[in-house]
Amino acid sequence: LLGWTQETLADRALVAINTVRAIEANRAFPHPKPDSISAVRRALERGGIVFLPNGTLGEGVRLSKPPK
Repeated sequence: LLGWTQETLADRALVAINTVRAIEANRAFPHPKPDSISAVRRALERGGIVFLPNGTLGEGVRLSKPPK
């Protein structure tokens, strides 16, 4: 939705690129730390991503504003 590369997301979240890759691949091991997952989520939210809770408008994400 934002058109970001993995590198861009890692830079904006202040995490390692391997952390972003592990999250995207939903790898169980090595598992990303909860703080790293939170940092990635915050970076996406700052970019305009809204995480939809189960049952509201469906499960997933949407873009709240045009990407910067």
